[in-house]
Amino acid sequence: MRRELLVNATPPETRVAVLEDGKTVEALHERRGHQGLVGNVYLARVHRVLPGMHAAFVSIGLERDAFLYVQDVLPRTVEADGEERSPASEEAAGFAADRARIEDLLREGQDLVVQVTKDPLFGKGPRVTANIALPGRLLVCLPGARGIGISRRITDDAERQRLREILESFPPGAGWIARTAAQGSEVADFLADRRYLEEIAARIRRKAENASGPLLVQRELDIALRSLRDLVTPDFAAIRVDSPEVRERILEFLAAVAPELAPRVELDEGPEPLFTRFGVEAEIENALKNRMHLKSGGSVVIQQTEALVAIDVNTGKFVGSGALEETVFATNLEAVGEIARQIRLRDLGGILVVDFIDMEDPAHRREVFERFEQELSRDRARTRLLQISEFGLVEVTRQRTRGNLERTLTRPCPCCAGSGRAKTDLSVALDLRRDLLATANLYAPGETLRLRVRSSLARLLADEETEILSEIEARLGVRLALVEDDTLPPTEYEIL
Repeated sequence: MRRELLVNATPPETRVAVLEDGKTVEALHERRGHQGLVGNVYLARVHRVLPGMHAAFVSIGLERDAFLYVQDVLPRTVEADGEERSPASEEAAGFAADRARIEDLLREGQDLVVQVTKDPLFGKGPRVTANIALPGRLLVCLPGARGIGISRRITDDAERQRLREILESFPPGAGWIARTAAQGSEVADFLADRRYLEEIAARIRRKAENASGPLLVQRELDIALRSLRDLVTPDFAAIRVDSPEVRERILEFLAAVAPELAPRVELDEGPEPLFTRFGVEAEIENALKNRMHLKSGGSVVIQQTEALVAIDVNTGKFVGSGALEETVFATNLEAVGEIARQIRLRDLGGILVVDFIDMEDPAHRREVFERFEQELSRDRARTRLLQISEFGLVEVTRQRTRGNLERTLTRPCPCCAGSGRAKTDLSVALDLRRDLLATANLYAPGETLRLRVRSSLARLLADEETEILSEIEARLGVRLALVEDDTLPPTEYEIL
C-alpha cells in the first residue's frame, strides 16, 4: 500500500490529509484561534470535588472547568497504545478505582498537573487526566508510571522482543511505550527520543514547581508537526507540502526527530491546489453528506446524533444477477470498506451502530464481520466491535478525543436548529392563519394587511389553498396582499 501525507497551509487554516493508494482516509483541520486542547499540559486548580460522581471539576484557565475522574487520578501502569493488561490486572485496576474515593485524593484549592485527553464536546468542558503521556516519534513517555509496552500494531514476535529488551534497559522513573513507528529503528534512535521526552518532562516539572494554577505548562504541537509525529511511519512514500515556510519547519522538526524522513518532504507549487489535484477537496465535500454511493449502485447512509452514529446499508439500484442472498452479501461486502474509510475520514467517535442488510447465511454474516474487523484494524483510533447480530447490526465503539469533521466544518442550521427538517409550506400557512385569527383585535375593518412570505408559500396560498386567505378576509373584514421575499428563512413570515 502506498501512503502519503499532504499538508495544505492557507492561513488562517492548516489541513492535513492521509492517502492510502490514492484514497483519502483521514482529513484533519486546525484553524487559528480554534486549536484543539488534547495533549496540552496544565497546572490545574481543583475547583469542586464531587464524591457522588467520583470526580472533580478543575480549573485550567478556560471558561468551562475540566472534568477529572477518580480513575484518572490513580497512578497507572502502561496500557492504551501499549500491551493489553491481563484479565487479572484489569480486574485489579477496576477494583482499585472502585475502592478509591475522590475526596481522599483531592481537596478544593489544590494544584496538580493534568493533561487534556478529550476536547470540549456537546457543551461539556474538556476531560483531563493526572497521568501524563508525552508522545515522541518512537516512544511515549509516562512520567511517574510503571512498566513498558509495545504497540499492538507491531505483530512480529521477534521485533516485539527486541523492542522490549531496549525499553527494559531504560532507567526507572517512568513508563515507556514503543510506538508503531519504532519498528525496525536503531537503539541510537530510541536513546535520542528518550532524551527529548525526558527534557520535556523535566521542563514541565520545573515549571509546575515554581508556579500556581491555573496555568498552561506545555502546549501540544501544531497540526503539521503533530501529524508528522503521530501519523507518518517509515512506510510513507511522500510528504507533500504547499507552503515553503511550513516545509522549512517540517524539515527542522524532522532533522531533530526523524532525519531519515527528510528526503521524502516535497514542496508542491503546482498550478492546481494540492488538495484539489489529489481529490481531497471532493472527498471532504462528500464526507459532509449523509449518503455515500457505492460503485454497484448501493449506498451507505450516515446519520450523526448526540447519542450515537447510525450507519445504514442499502442495495439501492443494485439488483445483482443471482439470488437475493448473494446480492445482499455482495452489497454488504462492498459497503464494509467504504464504511471503515468514512469512519476514519469523518473521525466518527463514541457509539456507532452499523445496519447491514439482513443476511440469512451465517457464513456470510461471519465473513462480513471479519472483513469489517480487518478494515478497521488500519484505524489508529482504538475501536471495539461486537459480533454481528441476527438482525445484521454491528455495534462499534471508537475512541473520541476531538470534534469530528462535521462539527469542525459545519454548524447547526439556523432554520431547523440542526434537526435536518423544516416545516412544509402548508404547515407554515396554517401557522400564519392561526396568528392572524389570534390577533384579530389589532386590525381595523377594511384595512389592508401585507403578508411578507417566501415565494413558494405565496404560490401555495394564491393557487392551491386559496380558501385559507378567503376565510381570514371574511372573518377579520380585512384585505390581504402577498409580498414575496425569498430572503426570509423557510419557516418565517411577517404581517405588515
